[in-house]
Amino acid sequence: MSTIRITKQFNFETGHALYGYDGKCKNVHGHSYKLSVTVIGKPITDNSKVKYGMVIDFSDLKKIVKEEVVDVFDHATVFNKNTPHIELANELKARDHHVILVDYQPTSEMMVIDFASKIKKRLPENIGLFSLRLQETETSFAEWFASDN
Repeated sequence: MSTIRITKQFNFETGHALYGYDGKCKNVHGHSYKLSVTVIGKPITDNSKVKYGMVIDFSDLKKIVKEEVVDVFDHATVFNKNTPHIELANELKARDHHVILVDYQPTSEMMVIDFASKIKKRLPENIGLFSLRLQETETSFAEWFASDN
């Protein structure tokens, strides 16, 4: 049976600020992110299985990505936990805003690494995470490929 890659796309809105950055992105701002998740595997060949012919049910992949990434990061503001923005983060939290403190600079590059780690842990053992593409703007994106890591 052939090895197949399938991709599911997701959208979410997230704010962030880049600690120590020398440009506009040091300020709190947001993006309409587009995340493409590509997994790789062989379609199920046992016709007695309800998922016969599928690598993974798109709804199963959707559940994983929504629980690990989309539902967590959507309409949140992400800060490096070592940022001077910590006072702002604490103020936002006190006002019942969804704030995420991470141990990395919340760039697209670092976020896609984080997302890959979270998604890989949840995939069935016969399914591999092939790649992620996190699009921050219409013209800017970061990609993660398993073959590079």
